[in-house]
Amino acid sequence: MSRRVRTWVFLAAAAVLGVAFAAACTGLPDFGGERHPYGDRAAAAALRQQIANAVASVTFDQRGFDTLGEELMLFGAVLGTIVLLRRAPDERRVRPPRVRVLPSTRAYGTVLLPVVLLTAAYLVAHGHLTPGGGFQAGVIAASGVHLAYLAADYRVLERIRPTAALDVTHAAGAAAYAALGFAGFAAAAGTYLRNAAPHGTLRELASGGLVPAFNTAVFAAVGAGVVVLLAHFLDQALEIESAEERSG
Repeated sequence: MSRRVRTWVFLAAAAVLGVAFAAACTGLPDFGGERHPYGDRAAAAALRQQIANAVASVTFDQRGFDTLGEELMLFGAVLGTIVLLRRAPDERRVRPPRVRVLPSTRAYGTVLLPVVLLTAAYLVAHGHLTPGGGFQAGVIAASGVHLAYLAADYRVLERIRPTAALDVTHAAGAAAYAALGFAGFAAAAGTYLRNAAPHGTLRELASGGLVPAFNTAVFAAVGAGVVVLLAHFLDQALEIESAEERSG
C-alpha cells in the first residue's frame, strides 16, 4: 500500500470517527450542570455491590470490558517488546559495571523501597474501599523495584528482579482477569465480567464481591509487566553499549 493510499484511508477513518464522536457529545449533559445521569447510575450500582470506591465498580463491573482491553494492550506491549528487543546473533551482553553511589542516596533508596512496596500493597488491598487499585499499585510497585537501580546499580536491580518469573506473573495476571470474568456466567443473568460473588458489607475489607480479586489480578499483570518492559529496554541499552565499545 502506497503512502498516498494510507493517507486517504487514515483521513476517511478519522472523518468517520470524528462524526461519531461529535454525535456522541451532543447528548452529554451540560458541563457543571445538576443533571449527571451516568454518574448517578454508576454510584447507585456501586452501592448495590457494596463497593465504597465507585471508580472500582465502574472499572471492574460496569466497564469491565474496557479494563480487559487495557490488559490485552499491556500484554501485547510486553510481548512485542520481548520479541523486538530479543538478543540478535551479533549482540553480546556484558556484565553491568559497578557504579559508585553516594551513601546518602543508597540509604535513601534502602529506606524508601519497603515504604513504596507497602504503599502498593495497601492500594491493591483497599482498592474497592478508597482511591487506588491494581493499576496504581502495580505501577508503584514496579517503580519501587527500580529504586534499587537508582540507589545502587544495575547489578543490584538484576538480583532482585527475576525477569523469567515476572514474565509468567504478568501472563498469569492477565489470564486470571479474563478467567474471573467467567464467574459471571454462574449468576442468573449469565453475563461475562458480572460481579457475581457475595458483595459483603459496605466499607469492610471483605466486601465488593469479585472486585478485590480483579484488583489483585490487575496488580500482578501491571506490576510484573512494567518491570519486564523496563528490563528489556535496559538490557538492550547494555547490549548496544557493548557493541559500540567493540566497534570503537
